Amino acid sequence: MSIVLQALLIFSARIIDVSIGTLRMILLVKGQRRIASVLGFFEVMIYLIVLGKVVENINKPILLIAYCLGYAAGNIIGSKIEERLSIGRVVAQVIVKEMLEELVQELRAAGFGVTIFTGEGKEGISHMLNIILDRKQVRKLHEIIDGCECGAFITTVDVRSSLGGYFQPKKM
Repeated sequence: MSIVLQALLIFSARIIDVSIGTLRMILLVKGQRRIASVLGFFEVMIYLIVLGKVVENINKPILLIAYCLGYAAGNIIGSKIEERLSIGRVVAQVIVKEMLEELVQELRAAGFGVTIFTGEGKEGISHMLNIILDRKQVRKLHEIIDGCECGAFITTVDVRSSLGGYFQPKKM
């Protein structure tokens, strides 16, 4: 097999195993141990095969470079895959100065459960809308809030687990 083809295979395999590793770590953090362990099996199998090929041909620097470049690219691609999958839930906290009943009604009409807290900030009374949602819905939430032009401050935090509450029924 030509050295260029070997380098391409090593590069590609490294992208695959590092991408799997990225997903595995994210699933572990989110409590999905079984899926993470299966992914870990394949990650290590690919890793060992590719590492063996590089060590066996250590005198060919192009293979070492392909190995390292595959690792770097795998980190980027793995994070992009995870971003697209949008696994899990987040808590969105939306802080507004004025209580906007229209915004709350629009969010609820879109299927979001909204809990409202009143607090005091540096500039006086503020209202916090607390919303737990699937990560896939974050863009939709931002579109609704951007449309209200209310100067909202939005933060999102990953949720490891949740129980109960109001969530949209799953679409079949």
